[in-house]
Amino acid sequence: MPLNIPTLVMVDIYVLVLVGLLMLHAWRRGRRDSTLGYLAAALLLGALGTVLGSLRGIGMDFVPLVLGNGVLQISAALTWTALRVFVGRQPHLPGIFAGAVIWTLLCLNPAFYESLAVRVMVSSLMTVCYTGLAALELWRSRRSLEVAWVPALVLSLFHAGFYCVRIVVDQGMPFDMALASAGQGTRFFALLVFETLLYAIGMAFVILAMVKERAELKFRAAAYCDPLTGVGNRRAFMSSGEYLLKGCAQRGEQVVLLLCDLDHFKRLNDNYGHATGDQALVAFGQVVEGSLRKQDVFGRIGGEEFACLLGAADLEAGGQVAERIRREFAGLPLLEPGQLSVSIGIVSSRDGGYDLFRLLSLADDALYAAKDKGRNRIQRYPAD
Repeated sequence: MPLNIPTLVMVDIYVLVLVGLLMLHAWRRGRRDSTLGYLAAALLLGALGTVLGSLRGIGMDFVPLVLGNGVLQISAALTWTALRVFVGRQPHLPGIFAGAVIWTLLCLNPAFYESLAVRVMVSSLMTVCYTGLAALELWRSRRSLEVAWVPALVLSLFHAGFYCVRIVVDQGMPFDMALASAGQGTRFFALLVFETLLYAIGMAFVILAMVKERAELKFRAAAYCDPLTGVGNRRAFMSSGEYLLKGCAQRGEQVVLLLCDLDHFKRLNDNYGHATGDQALVAFGQVVEGSLRKQDVFGRIGGEEFACLLGAADLEAGGQVAERIRREFAGLPLLEPGQLSVSIGIVSSRDGGYDLFRLLSLADDALYAAKDKGRNRIQRYPAD
């Protein structure tokens, strides 16, 4: 079935404007991620470039050939910039305008200006370059991206591949509405308009989904993170701890729980100020994180109370970790020697089973025994 080129061009312009305005609205509502702002600009400029390009045949060929194609190159560059910003890199302003500048300079050459085949080849190469750069941004950041980035990569590669095919098989057909309406157009040009339309729609909604997914991950991480120390909060500790206990129970591995409480924390706040108390909490969190393995679970579960769950460990190993934490925290140069100390209660799954609430209760008993014995010490459950 033949595709009507004027109708496709009109639909292309309408959809680009509509989707561009939707992305602009989403960006203005969010105000936190400039990715959607660059994407909205790319779509709206794509619509403008298509409008300018469709003015062939009315005596102003400079407008569609130079301005229209230049705007389309900036549109392609902004799509690349949107993905570049999404992965955490700064916009490359020279790169955004490089394609349009090169195109304008080439059009000053009469041989280039009057050769449709050469113009088609150069324009397609520029589109391939910008789309390839967009795909490269995703690929080089794939290890750090926590969102579904593969659809955007596939769309970019398909779009670049389509324009590579165009370089080989398409000799070009100008945006001449009069000729197109009379049926004098190539089928490939109709496919070009159709594919570009689908690419624009697909990339818009894929990038919007990526931005939304990343925002949801950030909110979820914030809900499970202690804002002062940066370690997991009580909710995170309970959730991850239950998961660790379940796995260790299935494998028959021992688990050790360390319950830590900073000694005389209220007195520290009263004597040195809350800012120093906050520094002590942050420093303690850093000491503990440096003493644990990747698979261990750690969190701040109260004001000055922290808990560590060590998988595949016995009381002996747990005691060594606890002693290292106690010694390193006491030796921090934050205050005068003897001002920083921590008491730690330890319990093993051999005594408390794999019930996290019971382990916390027994570790709390051991912790209070350590407090009663003078603080700045480690006490295993059951207490002597």
